[in-house]
Amino acid sequence: MKTVAIVAATETARPQPKSLSRERFDRIYKAIRERICLLEYGPGTRLAEEDLAQEFGVSRTPIRSVLSRLEGEGLLQSRHGVGTFVTDVDIEALSQVFQLRMELAVLLGKLDPIARSPDDIDRVRVLLARCDALTGELDPREFARLNMDFFQELAAMTGNQPLREISERLYYLTTRIWLKSVTRLNLRDEVAVFRREMADILAAMEIGDLEAVGHIRRSHISMSFNRMRLYPDTKPD
Repeated sequence: MKTVAIVAATETARPQPKSLSRERFDRIYKAIRERICLLEYGPGTRLAEEDLAQEFGVSRTPIRSVLSRLEGEGLLQSRHGVGTFVTDVDIEALSQVFQLRMELAVLLGKLDPIARSPDDIDRVRVLLARCDALTGELDPREFARLNMDFFQELAAMTGNQPLREISERLYYLTTRIWLKSVTRLNLRDEVAVFRREMADILAAMEIGDLEAVGHIRRSHISMSFNRMRLYPDTKPD
């Protein structure tokens, strides 16, 4: 009986297949979130439900649900009788969010860490190769997309679902700040710093030191935050 109970508990713990409506919601949600974070939808952009519904081939109901979630995450703001708009971001206003992200990063390797498989490590190696391929005239959006893909690999490292959800929400709330600052930063230096972070984290993963991964991540969030704060929020002449 005990064995049966264990098997039943294991079956219950396995992730259940997503419904078609949930898959559709996730696809639209991630697509719109990415456009906001890559500044394809810049601050102040109005998002019209009818246009998005037509683009994604759905009714306005799932679009409304997606926009509502993004508003709850601070990426959109609804103005009654006017519409739904992309919010702006300011590094000083979000300084406490960055501080929280630093502390949560350390917990990635402490709260229910999931050992990295060879396939997991290979995906990080591929991301590192993508970073090395960023030569010539660098595309800030391509670099930002690489950063987002790397974040997802780190988020997958924790089995603590509340930690993962909070970390993801805060990451996407702040990630636009880097793209807004890119005209005042040395992009090649940013790529070099990011590559060092990826290489150090890969090395820690390869030896199974997931706690070190969290500390490395924390230090790089801190350094990135302070580099961006060095520059005023104005473009150079």
